[in-house]
Amino acid sequence: MKTVVIGSGSWGTALAQTLADNGQDVTIYGVNAAEVNDINENHKNSKYFAETALNPVLRATTDLSVVKDADVVVLAVPTIAIEPICKEIDPLLTKKAIVVNVAKGFNPKTNERLSDVIRRCISPDHLSSVVSLIGPSHAEEVVIRQLTSIDAVSQNDADAIAIQNLFSNKYLRIYTGNDEVGSELGAAIKNVMAIASGILSGLGYGDNTRAALITRGLQEMIRYGTYFGGKEETFIGLTGIGDLIVTCTSVHSRNFEAGHQIGSENTVENFFRDNTKTVEGVRTAKIVHEVAKEKGIDMPICEEVYQILYEGKEPKDCANDLMIRKLKAEF
Repeated sequence: MKTVVIGSGSWGTALAQTLADNGQDVTIYGVNAAEVNDINENHKNSKYFAETALNPVLRATTDLSVVKDADVVVLAVPTIAIEPICKEIDPLLTKKAIVVNVAKGFNPKTNERLSDVIRRCISPDHLSSVVSLIGPSHAEEVVIRQLTSIDAVSQNDADAIAIQNLFSNKYLRIYTGNDEVGSELGAAIKNVMAIASGILSGLGYGDNTRAALITRGLQEMIRYGTYFGGKEETFIGLTGIGDLIVTCTSVHSRNFEAGHQIGSENTVENFFRDNTKTVEGVRTAKIVHEVAKEKGIDMPICEEVYQILYEGKEPKDCANDLMIRKLKAEF
């Protein structure tokens, strides 16, 4: 199967290398000529992985027409870029392709889940199905072939199995799933929880606090996800608790890193002034706040993160306010 990975960033590069390791026909498309040249000439992506050597057969291009006859197109771009890139590749595709999304979040303008965005923007004649390849994974570890397990989630079981077989090897194990709603909502909301976890760490709180945050954060993910039709059991799997744990505890997590800066400075001001990275939880916090308010879904942790990011509330006050809420039973 011919696969094109759109996005020469960290996750796109790591996944493309996995396919190269598997002997697959894979090409990375990137808009940054320096990154593309680095991959082709030096077998590195120095911007993201310093001196890590990539599989020497891996190739990249700045020519988007490479998608023309692809069997699989992997979208390894930020959520804000999903809609425009889908509209750009649609007229270039010459047959039905499996479109694999690896971003975690929502359309920032419409609040749609990303699978719905892809189905809206790519014509049925060019789309076999959408598969979400998501779960507890950091590109920094996959690129050096550390053992990792994630899910291929789709409404089309056959395509999910095809992607499972395409990517799986001795260091990357893929499970399949069909709860698109629960998996995508869990994978998105955990980024907000990771910001919260980083904030608490920056404020100086330790393991007890983080364990409570992860546990109560999972309840918010379940509450939100099941409201929209997700299955509760999905949230105790890789795209739920698995993704939540890795993102809330790892220095590789951009969302945790952002939260840690905000917490240690007890303000969001410098983060918004200095940040140049994609931190998906920032936009997701706003969307979850708006939807939860409209639907009456109780999301106290997400709400406090929203208050910090968008209304200037001091992080230390948010932590205190969560602890002094009205007491209740856990379940």
